[in-house]
Amino acid sequence: MRCPGIQDVYVATCDEEIADTVRKFGGSVISTSDQHTNGTNRVAEAVGTVDCSHVILLQGDEPLLSPDHVASMISAIRSDRGAVSWNVTGPIEDASELDRHSFVKCVVGANDRIVFCFRRSPCFSAYEVQRGFTRKILGIIAYKKDFLTQLVAMPAAKVETAEFIEQMRIVENGYLLRSVPVSESLPSVNEPDEVKIVLDHLKRDGQQRSLLEQILPGDTGG
Repeated sequence: MRCPGIQDVYVATCDEEIADTVRKFGGSVISTSDQHTNGTNRVAEAVGTVDCSHVILLQGDEPLLSPDHVASMISAIRSDRGAVSWNVTGPIEDASELDRHSFVKCVVGANDRIVFCFRRSPCFSAYEVQRGFTRKILGIIAYKKDFLTQLVAMPAAKVETAEFIEQMRIVENGYLLRSVPVSESLPSVNEPDEVKIVLDHLKRDGQQRSLLEQILPGDTGG
């Protein structure tokens, strides 16, 4: 809502506690089925009756993503009308992250095309080499709305199913998934113990504290 270029913002959820919390803050909620196995299917249901050309999905397990990240996505969409899907990506910060299964990485080829997504590195080359073509998948993905409708109607793909990586349905079916690079990979909540890491980052990072102060004035000390 703090990023120019966004028409409407909704929280798509099947959880009434989440829905009530959003409404208390004056947000808009679209209630969805509780049978979805990933965010792509949930958002596809949510936007079924929304009049729009593109959909930007922000995953709820990445609370540190900022308006600047969304702005990068909007810029990428406007400059590449031929693409059908985009994913924000950040740098790999440490060699251990290549085999850390809790978050998804991707191999980026020519023209920022994502050619493969993985949880543990399939590559032989050293970390210093891999970091030149490997990036972390961040929780902002965008679709042309009509392509999103087609995507969720396709059968689940092999790598998608085996590795629990929903982006692989796009790649495996030969469609263009464009990397939208940003300069920093922020902590996210992929496992329960990572909540503390995110909260610590909120406390010590000036930009994050400033954003929180804009949203919740006087309530950023805890």
